[in-house]
Amino acid sequence: MLQRWGVHPDSHKFPAATLDIVNAGLPPALVIPLSQHSGAPARPVVKIGDTVLRGQLIAEAGGRISAPLHAPTSGVIAAIGEATMAHPAGLGGPAITLHPDGLDQWTERHAEPYPITLAPDEITRRVAAAGIVGLGGASFPSAVKLELGRRSQIDTVILNGSECEPYLSCDDRLMQECAADIIEGARLIMRSTGAQRVLVGIEDNKPEAVAAMKVAAHPFPEVSVVRIPSRYPMGADRQLIQTLTGIEAPADGRAADVGIVVHNVGTAYAVQRALRHGEPLTERVVTVAGGAVTAPRNLRVRLGTPLSWLFERCGGLRGVPARVVVGGPMMGVGVPDIDTPVVKGSSGALALTAAEVGEREPSACIRCGSCVSACPVGLMPLDMAALIQANELGRAEDIGLGDCLTCGACGFVCPSRIPLVQYFNHGKGELWAREREGRKLDRVRELTEARAARVEQEAREKAEAHARRKAERAAAAAEAARKETTA
Repeated sequence: MLQRWGVHPDSHKFPAATLDIVNAGLPPALVIPLSQHSGAPARPVVKIGDTVLRGQLIAEAGGRISAPLHAPTSGVIAAIGEATMAHPAGLGGPAITLHPDGLDQWTERHAEPYPITLAPDEITRRVAAAGIVGLGGASFPSAVKLELGRRSQIDTVILNGSECEPYLSCDDRLMQECAADIIEGARLIMRSTGAQRVLVGIEDNKPEAVAAMKVAAHPFPEVSVVRIPSRYPMGADRQLIQTLTGIEAPADGRAADVGIVVHNVGTAYAVQRALRHGEPLTERVVTVAGGAVTAPRNLRVRLGTPLSWLFERCGGLRGVPARVVVGGPMMGVGVPDIDTPVVKGSSGALALTAAEVGEREPSACIRCGSCVSACPVGLMPLDMAALIQANELGRAEDIGLGDCLTCGACGFVCPSRIPLVQYFNHGKGELWAREREGRKLDRVRELTEARAARVEQEAREKAEAHARRKAERAAAAAEAARKETTA
């Protein structure tokens, strides 16, 4: 099947993709945000002044859709309060600040020599306890996905090794260096969900990763490593599913609805570390790159490490970057502060030059149709943007705003440099706000109606009680009169 969607941005993956992963070391302070995942923020279980060990629980899950946090190293809890976050407006959020003691001493770990023999429920429980979330960027709690898989009769686990965003090569290096661990993690995910096979999709611009993963998967016939075309956004779930299986996942549903669950290769690696070695998620591999970085490469980074520390480990910055991005340049978050901490979903720390950013003022649309051709889900980006500009959000939703991946492919190819994705993000935000306000009004109405019904019931009960007492008094008076007459 000929696929016409997507774009082919310059990869910018070298030299980082050719160099071994290096440990970033420990900065003077680690700032660990309580919200590093989809869902409710974690709740602290430590207090200022507490001494903790690496891997020790410092914040518990804040709800069913949430994930716990663990100390990235040993040290002392120095603060619990507002801190800088990876937010485009530089907004802060609650975080735990840890001052490392330099010993990096682990808490007690419970290793499992043969984790594949664990029951599916036990695998899921340990994944949840380890605080593992999707490491591709979405950061959805992995245990929730595993539970969903068992309920939805999953047949296929897809491991996402596409890494289609420019600059990023952390998954590529992880596959080259830790292929056997990733395959074991994939088999554990398969066992937990009850699936029958694993498909590992890797873009064809990563031949070394493909080779390493095929060697690691060779003893397991249920695991297949598949070379897929290099095209952005190949890493989106629906595109990856259709490319690997030919199945089109419903636009308004989940991959599980067609018997498939998708996990990132970094997530599979974290699952293997948690089950075989008893290690909760306290670090991840981050690509440090961009034209303003002196020596780009991939670093193994403790969660909570500031971006500035990563840039220093890569030779420092060559001048002031035009933009600093957490994640990839297409879907990542631009941040104004280079002390923003690394979180579980931080796949990249990019310091981009003005030439790389390439910003210029937008001009009028020339109706070339490039945005339509690039859209991976077959939408009409310019029409949606026009409706959003006209504040006709309902009509924009009718023609597919909810299906938009906000991948940025349309804006990337637009010769007029119209900020299409910004319009879509604004429109989605407004719809979400209206939906939230609608839910609030519905709740107020429900409470008002319930109160009115309660008041009416109380009034009815009072009237009935009054009538009953009146009847009782009348009956008592009649009885007294009868007795008096008889006497």
